[in-house]
Formats: sequence, C-alpha cells, structure tokens
Amino acid sequence: MRPTYTSFSTQQTPQSEPIPGQKQVPNEAGGYVYQLDDWKAFERFLILGTEGGTYYVGERKLTRDNAIRTMGCIAADGRRAVDLIVDISDKGRAPKNDPAIFALALAASADDVKTRQYALDHLHKVCRIPTHLFHFNTFVEQFRGRGRSLNSAVRDWYQLAPLDKLAFEMVKYQQRDGWSHRDLLRLCHPHPLRGRRDAGSSESRNALYRWATHGDIEMADNLPPEVVLDFEAAKTADKRGLIKLIRERGLVREMVPTESLTDPDVWEALLMKMPPTAMIRNLGNMSKVGLLKPLSEASKTVVAKLADGAELKKKRVHPIEILIALKTYSQGHGMRGSGQWVPVPAVIDALNDAFYAAFGYIEPSKKRILYGIDTSGSMWWDSSTIRNTPICAAEGAAVMAMACARVEEDYYIMAFSTGMKQIGITNETRLVDALEIMKRLGEGGTDCSLPMLWAMKEKINVDAFILLTDNETWAGYMHPSQALEKYRKWSGIQDAKEVVVGMTATNFTVADPKDPNTLDVVGFDTSTPQAISEFVKG
Repeated sequence: MRPTYTSFSTQQTPQSEPIPGQKQVPNEAGGYVYQLDDWKAFERFLILGTEGGTYYVGERKLTRDNAIRTMGCIAADGRRAVDLIVDISDKGRAPKNDPAIFALALAASADDVKTRQYALDHLHKVCRIPTHLFHFNTFVEQFRGRGRSLNSAVRDWYQLAPLDKLAFEMVKYQQRDGWSHRDLLRLCHPHPLRGRRDAGSSESRNALYRWATHGDIEMADNLPPEVVLDFEAAKTADKRGLIKLIRERGLVREMVPTESLTDPDVWEALLMKMPPTAMIRNLGNMSKVGLLKPLSEASKTVVAKLADGAELKKKRVHPIEILIALKTYSQGHGMRGSGQWVPVPAVIDALNDAFYAAFGYIEPSKKRILYGIDTSGSMWWDSSTIRNTPICAAEGAAVMAMACARVEEDYYIMAFSTGMKQIGITNETRLVDALEIMKRLGEGGTDCSLPMLWAMKEKINVDAFILLTDNETWAGYMHPSQALEKYRKWSGIQDAKEVVVGMTATNFTVADPKDPNTLDVVGFDTSTPQAISEFVKG
C-alpha cells in the first residue's frame, strides 16, 4: 500500500508533531506537549524558581516568562495568588523562599489597590526574617515606588513583632542585598508607642531602633534588649567569656566574631542550641575544625538532632537542604574553596534518614507503580539545578522517586532517555549511593513515552506511571499520552494513572489535561509524595 494515507494517525504521532485534533504547543526542545495551566505553572515557579535556567532556556528568559505568567495570575485573581504564595512559603513547601518573595513583591505592585494591600497585609507571613524583608525591598523597588502603603507595611513588620524575637533577628541578620535595618528604619519611621501592647516596652524598642540606626548604645535613652548588649560584649570577650555568652546567653554563629570560628570549643558551644538548618549547613565546618569525629559526643549530638523529625518539620527544614548537605558533606570538601574534612559515617547515615523524615509521614498507595526517571542530557545541564545548588534535575528526580517509593511495597524504579535503563536503585539505596549511580547515566534525547511502551513489551501490569522529567520530550515515535492510552487498552487497566513530576519551572507537561487519570505535581514540593499516594489510590 502506498504510504500516502497511512502516514496520518491519531493513535501514533511522532513527538515532533502535534497530535491531530489536540491543543498542543512546542516545547523548547522542539517536541510537542501540553501547555500547563497558568496556576499550575505559577505553583511550579513558586516551588522550583528559575535560578540557573535550564538546558534550553537561559535564566533571564525563564525568569521573565514566569514573571509575566505570575502577573497574569495576580491580575486574574489577586487574593487567590497571594493565598498561594503565602501557603507555599508559610508551610515550607519550597526549597527556597526567594520565588515567593519575588511574587509577593509583584502582587504588592499590582494595579488593583485591594490586591496591593492584601499582599502587604501578608508581608510578615512570607518575609519571616530580616533577610526575607531585605530581599522583598530589593524586588519591590523593581516594580513600584516606595509610597505610603509600602513604608507602612515595613513599619508594621518592625512594630508588631515581639520585641525579644525582633531584637534577636536584627542582631543575627543585620544586612543583605545592600539593605540594612538602618536603611529601612529611616524609610518607614517606626514609632515605638504605636506597637501593640504585647510587643515589648516602647523604651526598649526605641533603644533597639536607635542602636540599629546609630550603632552606639550610649546614644540610647534606655538600654536595648539584652541580646544587643550580649552581641556587643562578644566583640571584645576572650574565649572563655565568649563561650559563656554562647552557652548562657544563647548567642548564635552569626553573632560570633569571625576569628573565633576556627576554634572547636566555640563550635561545640554553638552546637548545643544550634537550629537544625544552621547545623546542617555547618557540618563541614565542624568537621574541618576537628569537632565532628567518629564516636565523638559532638557527632552523637548531630545524629540525635537529625533524628528529630518533629523538630525538622517545625523549623521548616526542606529535604533539599538535607540533600545538599549530604552531597557536600559526604564528598569531604565544599563546592567552593579549599577546605577539606573527613566525613563521619554516622552523620551521613543520619542525613540519609533525615531526608525522608523531612517529607513527613506518607501513606502507602498499595498499588503497582513504575517510576521513570528522565536522565536525558537536559536533565544534567550544569545550571539546571534545584535552587541553584549542586543538585541537578536528574539527581533530584532520582531521590524524589526514592522518597515517593519509600513506603511502597510493589514498585520499580527505572531511568529513561531514548531507551529504558536498569539502574538498580530501590527505596533502600542510600542517597549518596544513588547520586553516584546517577552520575553514569546522563546522555541522549528525551522520550517520555518509553515507560508505558516498556511495560507493554515486558508484559508488566502497572497501576500508575510516575514520570520525573523536565517535560522537554521530543524523540519518540508516539506521544506519552498516546502510549498511556495504548497501554490501558493492552493491559485492560482502564484507569491506569500517570503522574508527571515537573523538575524545572517550565510551562509544559506531557500529561493530557483532559485525562482525569493524570496529575501534574512539582518536584521537591514537600507535599508531593503524599499527593501522589492519594491520587494513585484514587
């Protein structure tokens, strides 16, 4: 038969062409996929951000595209947009808070007055520490002038915070992005007497503001909070006095003179009350100065802190923070600089367990699940990282698959690019070992239809396909949605599900939005494993 009329099919269409009759758009790799709903794309941006860009899209363009989409969501429903920003930020769902702060600054600059005010009313929920506030002021000045409402919101941030908490954070986080408390206080002109009654005495608050703006305690009419006095005392204290201030007065690393941070005794004192995020970020430093050693009391303290899942959740320790620490600490040297250390095996094991604990409890779906990890070249792009860290999208996909499969009994994890790959990763594989395995897999184009086609070829019954990808598919002879439908007919599992876990902040998905048995979620959203489990269960 001549191929004239056999070359057109709605059942099998090359990914380089759109499926006839369906609304598809070209992705950055040249394949045709579905446009992600604006609100889902907005959520993906808030969680993954655009730092570093992707293999196909530079950071600047990716940021611009997401910013324009964010502005569209804000214009369509400002209250809904702000509520989503607050939810993701306040619950610690994202690896980094910068995208939420950026989006809130856009909302605070909207044309609609009510949207602007609603965003500013929630400033304290998104900008919880001074560093966040400094970021916000940098971002918001890109979109609007200062104005009375903006300065009033910043003033309320200072005025309504409990005095002791505010003083501690003003000492800990003194400046960032070219901003300091002196700059903001002089812009917003806080009046101590206008703070709420339980926010601390107006005299002490006034003294705190004067210390921040003048840097001289003697100029204050009254003494500022004790943490300010302790911080000033630490500048001239000897080692014994400094350790006493740390142990008895609660000074943290940022309040300690830099020259003292090479002393293991100082680090030992800091470790006792060190918050989990700070501890995780300083494991290398504590090993480098000789504090963390095998079988040492300090190592036991670190392991115990990492085993406290409730505290990790309370302090919003994101799994990616733990993963970064695990990858950096286990290699025995930092990503930058020449510092080296000998990793403590018990600490590595504790980081491994803490990674899963940071996702919270996940109920098993009790279904047959095939996890497909996209290991094509674009997933290994040096800048295609999670929050601009040493963890690339492919590595992130692997450990996300392991986190989702952690409680499952009937599952299989494979990798794909232009072919399916047996990789030997299970939910029991140590994270550091999984990262080593993944290093050998980065190559080839992208064909997201392969997990379904492979399951048919191998005659395997699957209730759900979980694809972890950047959605830049292009290399297959049929679309993933066609392969899924073909699998359903072949297997008789009519409700076989597909979950697409987006690992970069692109506006694409391989999941057919009209298919009720498909779901789009975001990689490294702390709610993703449980959401997948619930969806797969139906």
